[in-house]
Amino acid sequence: MKNMGSEEETQQGFSKMVNPGKATILALGKAFPHQLVMQEFLVDGYFKNTNCDDPDLRKKLTRLCKTTTVKTRYVVMSEEILKEYPELAIEGLPTVKQRLDICNDAVTEMAVEASRVCIEKWGRPISELTHLVYVSSSEVRLPGGDLYLAKGLGLSPEIQRVMLYFMGCSGGAAGLRVAKDIAENNPGSRILLATSETTIIGFKPPSADRPYDLVGAALFGDGAGAMIIGSDPDLSIETPLFELHTAIQNFLPDTEKTIDGKLTEEGISFKLSRELPQIIEDNVESFCEKLMGTVGLTDKDYNKMFWAVHPGGPAILNRIEKRLDLCPQKLTASRRALMDYGNASSNTIVYVLEYMIEESLKKEENQEESEWGLILAFGPGVTLEGIVARNLTV
Repeated sequence: MKNMGSEEETQQGFSKMVNPGKATILALGKAFPHQLVMQEFLVDGYFKNTNCDDPDLRKKLTRLCKTTTVKTRYVVMSEEILKEYPELAIEGLPTVKQRLDICNDAVTEMAVEASRVCIEKWGRPISELTHLVYVSSSEVRLPGGDLYLAKGLGLSPEIQRVMLYFMGCSGGAAGLRVAKDIAENNPGSRILLATSETTIIGFKPPSADRPYDLVGAALFGDGAGAMIIGSDPDLSIETPLFELHTAIQNFLPDTEKTIDGKLTEEGISFKLSRELPQIIEDNVESFCEKLMGTVGLTDKDYNKMFWAVHPGGPAILNRIEKRLDLCPQKLTASRRALMDYGNASSNTIVYVLEYMIEESLKKEENQEESEWGLILAFGPGVTLEGIVARNLTV
C-alpha cells in the first residue's frame, strides 16, 4: 500500500508518514495483580483451595492446562481472600455481593496503574486528556468504574467518559473502535482507553455439572491494559505506534448462546460452546476481506500483513492460521500473550500489540516488514471486531 501522509515521524528511528486526521495509538500500558500463577502448579492449588478431591475432574483440568498453552497468569484471587471469604469456594452460596466488593476495588486499582504507565510513556501532561473510554466485564456498580478510574487518576471533572460493560473478549478492540471515532471527530482530543478484568467475578469450585468452568480455570487471567489514542500527533513529544485506518463490527445472527453469560447470586456463570472455534473459522475470512478491501488489500496479501489477534484460546488461533493459510510466525505475538498472561479478556489485545512492537524493533534489516495489518477480536454475540491498521514502528 502507498502512504498518503504529510508528516514525517522520526522519533526512536521510526520513519513512517502519519496520515492527517487518522487516529493513532500513541502509548500502551499494562498492569497486573501481585499473584502470579504458574500453570504447572494450578491444579494442585485450585483443588486444595476449593476442597475438591474428584480424580476425574483433576485429570481433566490437568489435560486442559497443557492444551491451553498458557504458562503463567496473574490473578487477584489469593489464599488471603479465600480465608476472608471462604464462601467463595463453596457451591451454591449467594456470594455476588462479596465478589463485587473485591472486583470493584481490584479492577480500579489495576486500571489506575496501567493508565499511569501509559500516560508516562505518552509524555504529555495528564491534564491534556479529553476523553476516557473504560472497558470491563468484571464489575457492576453505579456510578461505574469509569468514574472511579477518573477519580483515581485525578482527571479533570470535565473529562468526557464512555463505559463499555460486558463485551467480554472483544471489549478491548471495541473500545479502540470507539476511541478512534472520538479522536477523528474531535480534533485535538486525546483519549485514554483503559481495560480491566478479574476472574473472581466467576470463580467457582470444580463441578461435574459444569465442565466448561474447567476451561476457564485453565485459560483465563486477570490484569489491566491502557492506550492513548489521538489524531495529528505532535511529533516533537508524541510517538505514534499504530495508525487506525478503518474499524468495523459484525455480529453473527443466531449465535448469541455460543458465549453465554449470566450474573447470578453466585457471581457470573459462563458457558462456552464447543462450536466457537468452528464458528470463528467459518466467518473470519469474509470479515477480514471486508476490512482489507477498504485499503485495497486482498487474500494474496495475508502473509504480507501483521496479525494482532486476540488469543481467545489455542484452538481459535489454530483455526484462523489454517483457514487463512498464515505463516506460523504471523500469530507469534498472540501466542506469546496467551502463554504469558492467559486469556485476559478485553486486556489481551493491549499485550498482543506490545509484543508486536517488540518484534518489529527486533527484526533484522533484511527481514520483510509488515506495515499494514489487522487488529481482531471475538466476543459474545458472536461479535467480530476488526481494525485495519498500519504499524508505524516497522
